Amino acid sequence: MDPILVNEEKCVGCELCVKDCPSSYLYIENGKAHTNKGGCLECGHCYAVCPQGAITMAGYDCPEEAVFPMTEISSDKLLAAMKSRRTVRQFTDQAVEEEKIQKILEAGRYSPTGGNSQNVSYTILGSRQAEAESLCVELFRKGTSLPRRMKSVSERFNIPDNFFFKGAPLVIVVSSRSTVDAGLASSYMELMAESLGLGVLYSGFFVMCTRLSRKLRRLLSLPKGHKAMTCMVIGYPAVKYQRIVPRKPLKSKML
Repeated sequence: MDPILVNEEKCVGCELCVKDCPSSYLYIENGKAHTNKGGCLECGHCYAVCPQGAITMAGYDCPEEAVFPMTEISSDKLLAAMKSRRTVRQFTDQAVEEEKIQKILEAGRYSPTGGNSQNVSYTILGSRQAEAESLCVELFRKGTSLPRRMKSVSERFNIPDNFFFKGAPLVIVVSSRSTVDAGLASSYMELMAESLGLGVLYSGFFVMCTRLSRKLRRLLSLPKGHKAMTCMVIGYPAVKYQRIVPRKPLKSKML
């Protein structure tokens, strides 16, 4: 089935969809938009740009949501909020509401992916969270077969039962074939979580454990070809920061 459907009664041949198509999938003939055979990225640019609403996408929910431009958000406030974010390692035991979880996941779903692959998946540990953390704690406490960096941590610190998830009520593992795609999705998700009053910790040690423990990989049951790229530990902060931390000078140059 052709992924792009053009309503010829609505189409006025303005060529906006053709000009904005990254894969030359669309063309104008006899004053109407038409599609070529194959090559569509299903990016939705044609759907989004058409002023007549003449384009729909097969297999997609097309809710006709109006664009909300980023310029509607104060750039000064946005920058201040981004500079204010902190990695949170102290959480209350308050559960994260389902509505907020869905908003966080939706933010990840709408993050950009290379070639519009949309090849990012989200695994909420839920009832398996304690089991997953226990496997990692056991791995660290044994210390055998750990890479040098992880081994130095296991030797230097006491490894408590909540070492990886810090008692947070929500853990989401972001997986993909692409580190970039998963990283972008995680960044979108963190911004959404922060806007909802939540704190986030990226548990890099947990991701390392997924590379070392076959049992943990079986527990996660990730899509074929996927690797755990980030592990987002999320909950209501039990700590409040008072000021923005300093940074080293900006490293930037014009070529």
